[in-house]
Amino acid sequence: MDYIIENIKTSIKHECDVLVAGGGISGISAALAAARAGAKVILLEREYILGGLGTAGLITIYLPLCDGNGKQVSFGISEELLRLSIKHGAEADYPMAWLENGTDEEKTYGQRFLARYNPHMFAILAEQLLKSEGVKILYGTAACAVDMLGSKINSVIVENKSGRIAIKVKSVVDTTGDADICKFANAKTKLFEQKNILAAWHYYISNGELKLRMLGASDTPDEYKTEDTEKPLVSTRFEGIEGKELSDMVQISHDFIINDVLNHRKTDESHTPVTIPTIPQIRMTRRLVGLFTLDDKQSFTDFDDSIGMISDWRKRGPVYQIPFRTLYGADVDNLITAGRSISVTDSMWDISRVIPACAVTGEAAGAAAALSNDFKSLDISILQKHLIKMGVKIK
Repeated sequence: MDYIIENIKTSIKHECDVLVAGGGISGISAALAAARAGAKVILLEREYILGGLGTAGLITIYLPLCDGNGKQVSFGISEELLRLSIKHGAEADYPMAWLENGTDEEKTYGQRFLARYNPHMFAILAEQLLKSEGVKILYGTAACAVDMLGSKINSVIVENKSGRIAIKVKSVVDTTGDADICKFANAKTKLFEQKNILAAWHYYISNGELKLRMLGASDTPDEYKTEDTEKPLVSTRFEGIEGKELSDMVQISHDFIINDVLNHRKTDESHTPVTIPTIPQIRMTRRLVGLFTLDDKQSFTDFDDSIGMISDWRKRGPVYQIPFRTLYGADVDNLITAGRSISVTDSMWDISRVIPACAVTGEAAGAAAALSNDFKSLDISILQKHLIKMGVKIK
């Protein structure tokens, strides 16, 4: 393989207390939490829209905040963002019982505390909320390297339309979804062994009605597959961390979308696509190896360092406390993760990657980053008291 050797001098253009890398749901939550805790926050987003898979990826289902048995388990920013997503009306599945004083019976046996929302409305409302809290957003900006000082990140190197610049930081929250900052900083990471199946979700209009076409879906962990498990659109699986592979995946997705549209037009001439995903619809790629790795068999386990709770979106019943130790590792003192990058087993990953869990872990990570730049030394009781004060229930 041929190489070129670069000798680069990168100017430091910005400084902040907390740098949040990635503007998906976990990044939005982390930036909000850090700003509300008094930190100067910069949020990086490589696209020009906030929300990640939940907006640009068109995965527009805000999955449950409740356990499916009538008990809400996720609070704080997790609930705040659900309410924000449907502030101007839900696209579907409005959780009436939960938002309009429904009975315990309705909450227990009816629809869970979830909603379908419009991605464009949600993205803009989230942007307005972040700006109102003083968060500085850098769109079109991707992290590409870090500058280390001992066991801490000193600066994050980014690239955007201005070129290559550095941002000096006190602490960093990795909400890239792919543990990119962890990788740059040589923190220990792990890949999703099962890899991802193809999805081609898109919006279309038929007979004047806007609809979401959920073509392909997220995969089921191998150990839970049955004969009724939905078959993938293609046999190829995608790891999700290599440029050409992602490019190929998106093109295959586009082929499925256009073929699906043309097939529907055979019987419905009004069938017209209106929005396609602008990022790869890929769920699980690379994660941090934290001080603790949570498994899906540990529902109802009590953790002294819990920073919030999530439910299992796939079935009613299980509730999980999230240990703070799943958010950071042993290698980099001032680096913390949230959302899809936290330390969980492959089976738990399918539960912890979704919107409520991303918001719960994002809020905890952002608050922790505002409180400290050495997470192994942070007094967990101080973080827990802060989260409880902000409306989070940790147990």
